[in-house]
Amino acid sequence: MTDRLADPPATPLFQSERQREIVSITLEKGRVEVADLADRFGVTTETVRRDLSDLQTQQILRRVHGGAVPWQEVGFEPLLSVRNDLHDSEKRRLAQRALEELPVGGSIIIDSGSTLLRLAAAIPATCELRVVTNSIAIAQVLAEHRSGEVVVIGGQVRKNTLAMVDAEAVASVERMRVHTLFISSDAFTPETGLTTPYPEEAALKSTMIRAANRVVAMVDHSKVGRDEFIRFARWSDVDMLITNHEVDPDVVRSIEAQGTAVALA
Repeated sequence: MTDRLADPPATPLFQSERQREIVSITLEKGRVEVADLADRFGVTTETVRRDLSDLQTQQILRRVHGGAVPWQEVGFEPLLSVRNDLHDSEKRRLAQRALEELPVGGSIIIDSGSTLLRLAAAIPATCELRVVTNSIAIAQVLAEHRSGEVVVIGGQVRKNTLAMVDAEAVASVERMRVHTLFISSDAFTPETGLTTPYPEEAALKSTMIRAANRVVAMVDHSKVGRDEFIRFARWSDVDMLITNHEVDPDVVRSIEAQGTAVALA
């Protein structure tokens, strides 16, 4: 690798902590080298190879000569528990900003995803909104800490994301009309809009957009600058993008020029 990883942590990490860090670094950089990881964590190359083997067994990373790459490069979707650890502080900033976009009353849809899970956890317990979601994890968080009505979209559960995205879920949303949709995306660019690798996700997200009077996209800065397989929204479909202040100002200006308000958190 041409750029060195950060200095070793002040205290040794437990194996599970080290492996979470390895996943985060790999997803951010696209590839990691065994020698660089050993230096980063102050462990032997044999320890790193064992970590990479464990992560390959879990189908999170894929071993390549001298290092590893993200498993999703060959079509695998990371577990929600893994994605929850990535860019945590950035996602929490988005959630806090998104609270300002909650309507006073009525119904909202919260899409599935780790960023939106943080929004669900941040909604005040006194909020009386009816919240619709296709995420089991989000429904559980909402049901445990607030008094408002929670409606779960039906369908087959996708094990990796704990979300329903099949034809039954699409049919359920087609009958709905809500005030605001809070939606996520795997990637976005000013030119293309919001994209995802998964056709079923795209179909449901497009249906959610048609069901909402207002659409708020919550996408952290790590998703900017690439296009995935399926576009589910142009910027003309999105009223507001909430992203991180790390996004290039030229990207922000280009999106705003297309009529979408951009809030930086």
